[in-house]
Amino acid sequence: MARLLKILMLFNLLIFATACQNQNPVRPAIVPGVEIRMPEKNKAATPKIEKEKLPLKIIGAVEPIYFLPMKSPFLSRIDTGAETSSIDADDVRTFEREGEKWVAFDLVNRETAEKYHFEKRVKRQPTVKRINGSEERVVVVMDIKMGGEIIKAEFSLAHRDKFNYQGLIGRNILAGRFLVDTSLANTLR
Repeated sequence: MARLLKILMLFNLLIFATACQNQNPVRPAIVPGVEIRMPEKNKAATPKIEKEKLPLKIIGAVEPIYFLPMKSPFLSRIDTGAETSSIDADDVRTFEREGEKWVAFDLVNRETAEKYHFEKRVKRQPTVKRINGSEERVVVVMDIKMGGEIIKAEFSLAHRDKFNYQGLIGRNILAGRFLVDTSLANTLR
């Protein structure tokens, strides 16, 4: 009986193998390359990577950032998950100047107590979703110095007084400029 079962199993296997050989195998088609175009509003957020800028600088999880013309650096968390950078701003007030939205705010360095008053044109006002709800933020263009390079980048003005670091550097600054090694810190001093 066991021998008969073995013969039947071999026979079924032989029939299955023969049936598989007679079928035309389905081969996936090669998909041609597709150019992805970003909407116009997001083009400015993604910097172009220039070959002469490679190799990229390696930075750590926390780095000093100078908000020009301030003289003392703000220790900032490097966050590859954040699209836009942000800074802890005090006394934020929006107003209108020549038909455009502007914002006045103060940056106060917690470490040195250096304070500087800024007035900037509002670039945009996105709604940011958070765990405990959502909030509308003001985004402005700031001049910063990071690792000897002066960069003009968008920053959202936030209340970061509950965070250890006043600044958060996101992909809008990191992309094409820096690689992040989270085991390091303060590599740009």
